[in-house]
Amino acid sequence: MSILKNQSRTRAQESSSAIERMYITMRHLFNRGFYKPMGVSGETLREALLILRPEIYGTIAGEKVELNGLLYVIDRLPEGIEECRFINLTSDEGYKESLFKPIVPPKRRRNCYRIDEEQMNIEVTRGRSEIYDILTHLTFLFVESHKIMKRVLINDEGTVARDWEKLEKAVLNKEDLDQRGWEIAMTHTANMLGRTYREVNEIAPSFNTRNDNKRFLKIIYWLGKLAMAEVRDEEKRTVTFSPVLRERLGHHIHGEIWADNIKKALKKQDLLERPLHIISANMHSVMNTLYTPMALKSELRKKSKLEVYELLSEDSNKALRTKIEKTALQNGMIYLPDESGTNINVQIFDTCKLPFADNDFCNNKVALENKPVIIVMDYAFGEQAYETMEELLKPYKGEDKLTYLNVDSISIMGKAGILEGGKGDIMIPSAHLFEGTADNYPFDNELKKKDLEGHDLLVFEGAMVSVLGTSLQNRDILKFFHDSTWNVIGLEMEGAHYQKAIQAAAKLRKSIKEDVKVRYAYYASDNPLETGSTLASGGLGTTGVKPTYLITERILEQLFETK
Repeated sequence: MSILKNQSRTRAQESSSAIERMYITMRHLFNRGFYKPMGVSGETLREALLILRPEIYGTIAGEKVELNGLLYVIDRLPEGIEECRFINLTSDEGYKESLFKPIVPPKRRRNCYRIDEEQMNIEVTRGRSEIYDILTHLTFLFVESHKIMKRVLINDEGTVARDWEKLEKAVLNKEDLDQRGWEIAMTHTANMLGRTYREVNEIAPSFNTRNDNKRFLKIIYWLGKLAMAEVRDEEKRTVTFSPVLRERLGHHIHGEIWADNIKKALKKQDLLERPLHIISANMHSVMNTLYTPMALKSELRKKSKLEVYELLSEDSNKALRTKIEKTALQNGMIYLPDESGTNINVQIFDTCKLPFADNDFCNNKVALENKPVIIVMDYAFGEQAYETMEELLKPYKGEDKLTYLNVDSISIMGKAGILEGGKGDIMIPSAHLFEGTADNYPFDNELKKKDLEGHDLLVFEGAMVSVLGTSLQNRDILKFFHDSTWNVIGLEMEGAHYQKAIQAAAKLRKSIKEDVKVRYAYYASDNPLETGSTLASGGLGTTGVKPTYLITERILEQLFETK
């Protein structure tokens, strides 16, 4: 037993060391300005990733091409990146004013631009975490491309396998594939990837788009083609970091503009000196919770609230969502689409204009300065949480005076990986541990386990790890955290960054009151300790609806009870 325990601990230590090397290497490569992922300069990054073997990347260390991990990565990188030899990470440098059409990945909010046949520019406005995320995904992508190449090239003379020739023919043919052509292409592709026909045939449609039923084949083809060019012709793929990005990183340029826009909007609406409740969440749950009773009365007569919320989460019900948004905008909501580059939209709710504005906050007996305002900010990304929250909690510098914000509470709701339980279950943190450092942030969470129990969902209470990147976690590290005396219940990317900013504002800068109330709650998007339950296995579907609205309702209930 002790031998197995020591082996597990050693594996966790190796994994932790690999993560540390990856981050040191990525910072070094960023400072250097460029590197070649499959060359000598990218070797340390590749080796560390292969030692780490993150759960999200499945069989990256094996000989077979990892299909679920590939889909996860492709959804987070711009369409067409597999065709590009040159990938340039830039700051916001004016491309939106050009004729280049922005490409936004389905699962990551970032603008990318295809400059020419060989170059893709990726705009980075969300800090170091975004750079780490991109570089890790690119490393995985290129490692997989070399797996394809090794199964395609028969000898050093450049002779290719027959399967490759058939794939090339199918990809370069401009006509769509009929059923027979599809099955022939899938057969050759499966053989080339070291996967079964069933595996490839089942996952390929997830890569394809409505207008392109050959996208999966094209991705495999171009990954293999560029890998062969690296081996045969020494045409190495190169990642560069623009001088402007290197100069701006860490200066909070986008976060400062973002926060200033919010404060200007509050000032314009005479809301700046009112009690403020900040909520980091999505752009629908607070709005829907507040306005569904008014906007969808007929639907609520036929269905329960939860059933209506599930309807709203379906893509086919855009008309219902539009109806709620229209009602919200007419009854106290102000929407601030992001113009700063943070990709964080904001909603401001004047509670006195809500459908139930006859509450104790807004009657004539309560002075105007005591009537609360809710600010909902969309999800930040990793370290960006510190940048945005720090800037938001700073005083507003007006023309005539400095105005300190009257922040009553800050609530953080989000998705996270769970280490016990399953998708949809709830985690209530009592502290955030910052991975890779000795930093830890204990706090008094206003939300308690008892507040969310009794709804057919498991609720866990304990510490949570704020990880450097969700795509880098592996079973050994997570199992160590779970089994150790840290009592870790889950992992996410922003909690420690938010709490660092809140504590600095409340206890060091004194820009907000020291007894500001904080609420943290997460619902599980995946369980990385369970096979088949990682983020790469698919989304939550309607499983996330119940915990999302349950947490939202509890936050709002406490908010309206604070006075």
